[in-house]
Parts: sequence; structure tokens; C-alpha cells
Amino acid sequence: MQRVREQVQVPEQIYSVTWRSEPVTVAVLDTGIAYHPDLAGHLLCFRDFVEKSSLPYDDNGHGTHVCGILCGNGELSGGRLRGMAPASKLVVGKVLDGKGEGSCDSMQEAFQWILRVKNRYQIRILNISVGIGELKERYKEQVLREYMELLWDHNILVVCAAGNAGPEDGSISEMASSRKVLTVGCHDGRYCKNDPKRCETYSGRGRKYDVIRKPDIVAPGTRILSCNAFWKNRNGRFFKPYIAKSGTSMATPIVSGAAALVLQKYPRMSNEEFLRRVALTATDLGEPWNKQGFGMLNVRRLLENK
Repeated sequence: MQRVREQVQVPEQIYSVTWRSEPVTVAVLDTGIAYHPDLAGHLLCFRDFVEKSSLPYDDNGHGTHVCGILCGNGELSGGRLRGMAPASKLVVGKVLDGKGEGSCDSMQEAFQWILRVKNRYQIRILNISVGIGELKERYKEQVLREYMELLWDHNILVVCAAGNAGPEDGSISEMASSRKVLTVGCHDGRYCKNDPKRCETYSGRGRKYDVIRKPDIVAPGTRILSCNAFWKNRNGRFFKPYIAKSGTSMATPIVSGAAALVLQKYPRMSNEEFLRRVALTATDLGEPWNKQGFGMLNVRRLLENK
């Protein structure tokens, strides 16, 4: 994460700033969240749409890793591996099982839940680092898209992964195709150039000549170190507290975390204003639009006075 923060130009002094407004609450729909020292005190609410458990858990590890990227405090790494917005709070919905599989019905139920609790927990951002393939029942895709757009209309910034089905034209995730979603692709810039498995080689891409041009932005996503749900504490010694994962799933909470920083500084900023600001401040990588969108996330420029 230290490399990531440098790459997307997060000003380190931002973490010592005293904000006038309260930390931003981010909802995360994923495989759940496990207890981890880096995430202690962040969770406001947990809801399980798979096994209906009342206690937080993550039997896959993906969701815990995503939450660490977003707001882990880096306690077990001396701050080196802290997430993008360590002050942020979390509302977590488990929509995927231990194999990382889920259903449209669970996702729809989760969207309805977020609409019900958004005011109670002051949810401002929704992070969706999961996707769906092409469904036989196309109406279900439309229903999910309508719910995501409804959340957006209720002033929740929906940040969604472009998916890992690239690099073909039009390979972007169906859930990420709406104009009322901030779609995140994956690119590591000058890093990992010699790695044949770098995330840009499979990041989902939009259609070159579509009216809705996607993705909107890219962020690093190759071998991102974050919280390991299956860490161990043996007599005060911590074993494997962090793990590396790759994909647009990892790039997405980087953008969500950046959004949390910006919306804490500018709490009255609308979703549309934030999207325009992302576009104007991104670093152009010289890649095709359907691969990079507006370019690489640039947090320093995002945080500059409007």
C-alpha cells in the first residue's frame, strides 16, 4: 500500500490533518469482514445475506482484503500498509460465500438494505469489488442496475470494479456499465511492466464507440498487500497479517478510499461533482480510453482547493 499511495500521489500529511467534518462511512458488499487489528473500531454494522449469521466473518478473505485497502490503519506494519482513508467507517454486507460466489437475489437484497440504513449510518460511498457475468435472465441485470442508479440518486457514490474479463473490447462487468456508477479499471503505470500477470492485461474494457465511455478511472491493482483474514497470533507473534492480491477488486477500494478523503474535506460535494473532479485531475497514461478512462487516479489534485 505504501507503493500505491505514492503512485496515486496521496499527500502523507493528509493523515495528520484535523478535519472539521466527521469521517465518511463506506458500505462494502463482498465476502464479509474478519477481525483484524488494522480494522479494529471501523465496523459500524454487518449483515450476512448468505448464511444469515449475526456475527461478522469472512470465510473467503476477499472482503477483508478490500476493507484493509480502503481503511486499514496499518497497525501491524507500523503504518506502512495502512489503507487509503484510515479514519473511515464501514458498513459491510456479505453477499458472496466462501468460494466467492453469490446470487443476484442476494445482491438485490443487499441494495435494499443499504437504502434502508443509509441515513442511520450516514453511508456516503458504496464499494462493489464484485461483478457478474452475462446472465441468461437479462432482466436481473437491469434490476441490479436500477438499484445501483437509485443508490446514486440517493447521494451514495457507487464505485464499482470493471471486472477481470479483459482485455477484449466490451469486456467490462455488466454491473459497472451504468453512467451512474464510477467504474474502476486496473493499471499499475510504470510498475510491474515486466510482469505478464499484471492487472492491466485482464482489466475489463469498455466498447470503443459506446455512448457511455467506460471505465472512468484506473488505479493500481497488481500484488496489493492488505489485511489477511486468516492471520494468526501465536503467543503475541503475528503470522501472515497481510497478503497480496491482484485485480480490479483491489483497484476499486483505492478509489473508494480516495473518495472518502475528498468527501470528508468537501462534505457537500455531489456525486456528479466528484466524477467531474476525478476526470479533470486524473493523470493521462496515454492508453486507449476504453482501457484507462480519464487516466490514473491522482489524489493530490483531487484534494486541492476547488
